[in-house]
Amino acid sequence: MPKDTPSRWDRRMQQRLAHGEAAALGELYDRFASLVHGLAHRVLDDEDAADHITREVFTQVWENPEAYDPKQGPLRSFIATLAHRQAVQRLRQTESAALVRTGLGTTEDLERKVRRASAAARADYIVTSMPAPLRAALELAYFQRRDYRQTAADLGVTEDEARRRLRLGLQLLSTAHDSGSPPAGYGRPA
Repeated sequence: MPKDTPSRWDRRMQQRLAHGEAAALGELYDRFASLVHGLAHRVLDDEDAADHITREVFTQVWENPEAYDPKQGPLRSFIATLAHRQAVQRLRQTESAALVRTGLGTTEDLERKVRRASAAARADYIVTSMPAPLRAALELAYFQRRDYRQTAADLGVTEDEARRRLRLGLQLLSTAHDSGSPPAGYGRPA
């Protein structure tokens, strides 16, 4: 499928939401709630705040289904971007209020914290969005401390293929530190 062609599921979901089909919201929630909650929790490090962001994101999608344009990218990226933006906004609000209240820290400290949280959330999103073969290679290499030869043997692929998967996975992860970009960025490739 060409990159600019939205998936059938994404287009159909947007249409169902636009028609006010409550079952569509339930299906969307089932599919993406853990993504939204995980991104919000990664940015905010607060379970209650992540729950609140999750509710806000799905309320926003329900109330404004036309905000999603399938031609701009996958629905998953659109929802992740909403979650990321709202979580970063919440982080800035709470940290700014704490800065004013306590007088401890600087606005530069706040921005560093926001950048770190954003990069961590983006890295999580990238890992969960990457193709399973790349993710499996990275998990073996980094969590189980396998070298590329052991990774190749464990995956049943050639050593060249294992190196290729590791290189691609690392290249994808390296984009997590792109400053100011939301996870996968709506309208940008994941």
